[in-house]
Amino acid sequence: MLDRFFGLSANGTTVRRELLGGATTFLTMAYIVVVNPAILADAGMDFGAVFVATCVAAAIGALIMGLYANYPFGLAPGMGLNAYFAYSVVGGLGFSWQTALGAVFVSGVIFLVLSILPVREWIINAIPRNLKVAISAGIGLFLGLIGLQNAGVVVNDEATLVALGDLTAATTILAGAGFALMVALDARGVPGAVLIGMLGISAVGLTLGLSAFQGIAAVPPDPMPTLGQLDIAGAFQAGLITIIFAFLFVDLFDSAGTLVGLSHRAGLLAPDGTLPRLKRALIADSTATVAGAALGTSTVTSYIESATGIKAGGRTGLTAVVIGGLFLLTLFLAPLAKSVPSYATAPALVFVACLMARGLGEMEWEEPTEYGPAVVTALGMPLTYSIADGIGLGFVTYAAAKLLAGRFRDLSPAVLLIAVLFAARFAFLELG
Repeated sequence: MLDRFFGLSANGTTVRRELLGGATTFLTMAYIVVVNPAILADAGMDFGAVFVATCVAAAIGALIMGLYANYPFGLAPGMGLNAYFAYSVVGGLGFSWQTALGAVFVSGVIFLVLSILPVREWIINAIPRNLKVAISAGIGLFLGLIGLQNAGVVVNDEATLVALGDLTAATTILAGAGFALMVALDARGVPGAVLIGMLGISAVGLTLGLSAFQGIAAVPPDPMPTLGQLDIAGAFQAGLITIIFAFLFVDLFDSAGTLVGLSHRAGLLAPDGTLPRLKRALIADSTATVAGAALGTSTVTSYIESATGIKAGGRTGLTAVVIGGLFLLTLFLAPLAKSVPSYATAPALVFVACLMARGLGEMEWEEPTEYGPAVVTALGMPLTYSIADGIGLGFVTYAAAKLLAGRFRDLSPAVLLIAVLFAARFAFLELG
């Protein structure tokens, strides 16, 4: 029955390979059940409730991806988007986390509509490739800055904005050791390098008395502090329109790029280079975002870590079903998640930042009107502490550079429209 439903034989795989692929992918992305609650807790959200929302939203996304789209991809709250949620929308702009969840929900609904309509291909193809790559890299740099701050390596400075922290502090040393361990394990091809690094550093910190052990397993925490607490009406405030757009924009292109890249690695693309069931895969992604916002977590997206499960043999939706099942089992490990301190999650942020920043090498470095705006986009995110502002600076710069250079044919109507909207937003902020 499994063979017929998932097409195991047709895809050259077996139940054993699918189980191994699902377990491998889960191990490489399981760090999110610790890191995501820790980040959203900084926005005032309940750690335990977000832990439940993270596990359930990831399970929903993976199960839909497996049973409906039949692809071996895992999903979970996206790194970068959770930081944007906590540190920019809530911490920087002062919106409540309930309103921010409302914005995530609205962006998810719009994404779902776009996934169903044929317009999705037009939107995805209209955005310059260099800006897509720069957005991913910029989110990585933003994550890296947050990770270095949490580790105590980077601190505030009135004169220079940022400065070097106390590198002799025990927690900072442990964070550095954790990062080195993650890199070394990944270089050796060890599955779950990030998770192993976090747990290892947490164990050392517990031994030294730098943090407290909360236990390993227990009944799942109460989800009510975040369940259904989203403020959808508040999300339609004037100041949140661009926030909704940023959530939507990043999720749409990040998901599409990740899905195509993973499918290429798994040999699942059609001969013309397209993804056969892209519509179903995007529906899985957007539905998980809507469900995640209702549960109490930031935007859910497809995970590039799924490449590890593909490498282990996963080729069909059965792999994703296994991932979803393991996330549900993880619900009972909340005490262990609470035992992981911030100095152990900080190196995970920096490590993920390195993975995302690799996209800078894929940019077109021979054309100034391409790499210039792309670099502005990537640098703008961490230095303005805002993904939305980084995207806006990139689009405005791209349109202006192309127009002044006489490269009118490189500008699509979609890019011009986005650039004008962001320029108007920046002007409104200054005038306001």
